[in-house]
Amino acid sequence: MPITLPPINRREFIKGSLALGGTTITASPLSAKAVGESVRLYQNRVALLADTHISADPNQAYPGTKWPGSPVKESDHERVNMAQSLATATTNVIALNPLPAHLIINGDCTMSRGTEAEYKELLRLLGPVRAAGITVHVTIGNHDNRENLWKLLPFLKKEQMGIHAEVIELPHANLILLDSGRKGILGEKQMSWLAQELDGRTDKPALVFGHFNPSPNRGVRPIKGMSDGSALLKLLAKRKHARAYLYGHTHEWQQDRRGHLQLINQPAVSYYFGKGHAHGWVDMQLTQKSADLKLHCINLKHPRHGERRQIGLTS
Repeated sequence: MPITLPPINRREFIKGSLALGGTTITASPLSAKAVGESVRLYQNRVALLADTHISADPNQAYPGTKWPGSPVKESDHERVNMAQSLATATTNVIALNPLPAHLIINGDCTMSRGTEAEYKELLRLLGPVRAAGITVHVTIGNHDNRENLWKLLPFLKKEQMGIHAEVIELPHANLILLDSGRKGILGEKQMSWLAQELDGRTDKPALVFGHFNPSPNRGVRPIKGMSDGSALLKLLAKRKHARAYLYGHTHEWQQDRRGHLQLINQPAVSYYFGKGHAHGWVDMQLTQKSADLKLHCINLKHPRHGERRQIGLTS
């Protein structure tokens, strides 16, 4: 299930930081200033992240060792520190004016298989965002382990653990977060739930999120699509108010279209599979007519930094 991390106050932020332990990555002056202050949150703005791949070691960099099976040579990459990349992204999010009300990490939060130590580091890095008043939503990817994350979230009620998906109701659109699990399978029960939710919410356009790509990726690293991806696309194609499916997993910034439905491939925050590929996060602003996307690269000198795309919200 997608997991929601509510905002925290200054006392909780400090207490949590001490409990999780200090590391070499520290909160920025911007985030410290936002803690505990009255801030304006904009419900039509959402920060979109994916594939943060946080290690228990804040000094872990990619490529540290060659990813088994990777077709890309290590010499083709500039080393990227995972924790620093996420810290840079969150600092930039907190600097936005107005602040987004929500931040979504669309799967693969951790580096290995979702150990408690990795999630402790992730929660520490997300502390400034939550202290700024932003609600964080996390979907599950193939590098995640929801049970280990649940153990670190005492506020999470047991009845929430059986929920397959989540709907974020915003003024101009509904955001539907799916649980494609660690193997890229939605399953019949969740597909039926999605159909019912879409059919019961025709008053607004819907943007659907899931970690896995629905069909085979055409990028630098061939990645097969999720097993019921074709069924998902057919379900969304039948509903004109379903305007887009946004996903991670392939670590590329891409856009495709299937009739009225747009497919947005989010870039990885830290990893990138091809030389020169962009890595970073996306600022999404919603209007009555469109969802406007702006790419924020971790490397501000990257040629694709500031690149814009648009999802139409009307037929």
